[in-house]
Amino acid sequence: MSDPQQTAAAAPAPKQSNGKRRRLMTLIVLVIIIAAVAYGLYYFLVARFHESTDDAYVNGNVVQITPQVVGTVISVNADDTQTVKIGDPLVVLDPADSKVALDSAEANLAQAVRQVRTFFVNNNQYEAQIALRRSDLSRAQDDLKRRMQVAQTGAVSQEEISHARDAVRSAQAALDAAEQELASNRSLTANTTIADHPNVLAAAAKVRDSYINYARNTLPAPVTGYVAKRSVQVGQRVSPGNPLMAIVPLNAVWVDANFKEVQLKHMRIGQPVELTADLYGSGVVFHGKVIGFSAGTGSAFSLLPAQNATGNWIKVVQRLPVRIELDPKELEQHPLRIGLSMNVDVTIKNEQGGQLGNAQNTVYQTNVFDNYGAQADQEIARIIQQNAGAGTAAQGTSSSAAARGKTAKSASAAKLM
Repeated sequence: MSDPQQTAAAAPAPKQSNGKRRRLMTLIVLVIIIAAVAYGLYYFLVARFHESTDDAYVNGNVVQITPQVVGTVISVNADDTQTVKIGDPLVVLDPADSKVALDSAEANLAQAVRQVRTFFVNNNQYEAQIALRRSDLSRAQDDLKRRMQVAQTGAVSQEEISHARDAVRSAQAALDAAEQELASNRSLTANTTIADHPNVLAAAAKVRDSYINYARNTLPAPVTGYVAKRSVQVGQRVSPGNPLMAIVPLNAVWVDANFKEVQLKHMRIGQPVELTADLYGSGVVFHGKVIGFSAGTGSAFSLLPAQNATGNWIKVVQRLPVRIELDPKELEQHPLRIGLSMNVDVTIKNEQGGQLGNAQNTVYQTNVFDNYGAQADQEIARIIQQNAGAGTAAQGTSSSAAARGKTAKSASAAKLM
């Protein structure tokens, strides 16, 4: 049995234990209050001005390389993961058929130039014929005049005078016929030169079409980037529209962040964004800005969109793709690939921007195909120069103008005689 004095000494122990528990609970409550106040301050000062999501992925342009003419592949100059520069020949098709068509079109152009050149030369020939017929008419008129002067003396018979009149009419008719031939030929050359003649322009258009088809046997890289999805093989017969490979310009990628619809109320175009990639971790921070919002949610543009009007309706929080532009300098230092996961944090404090009307228009273009037309024009000019002769085109116009003046004078002189 225990001593009564020892029992009395042990009695105050529960009071001390309750005091320690009370202090501990007070400390816990104070910590909770401080944490709540800190979180409240953090929310009202910082957190409520940020919207974040990890449902974001890198996206970019995938430029398809497709042929514009039918042909057989004889060379493939690029493969997956390789870098190509704008204008580099990627695929070469057999040019045999298009070369035959080009040679035929060039021959037709040369023939058309020579025919039109003949039209201009004929103007001078017909002018010479008119001068000859005018001389015949003048001689016939002089013969008739002399016979008429001596007709009263009886030295010339009436039959001879009649023959002289017929000779004048015949000479006049021959002159009229020559003038009509000149007018007819001038209608083929009026207000034009050899290079601008409709026949030459039609033949030149055929050459231009054939030359462009011939040049299209070489498929250049329209942009600078990385080759992906190569499917073309040497010896393959390809047709227009068949995808052969793709080029991805990684210097112009962007991020599509899929935010919940409840996160978009205060989000505007132009708001700053901070991003991290799973590839590099949180140590590399990308900076960008919101540049646009999709016109519909992902489910609305899916292959099989939800048919909520059928009665089997389940409410699901929708997500809307938001396009984010990245800093090109940061992309150069830390390249991203299409499809990589990103963590996005948008600062929504500034709401001055818009959501729809303020999106910037983006233009994608290439000039690698512009040289085809210029090269075709050079080839056409060379063919015309070789077959037209030096200065023929300019002389054709000036000689036609001079001939019109001469013909007008000759017609007036013939009427006076």
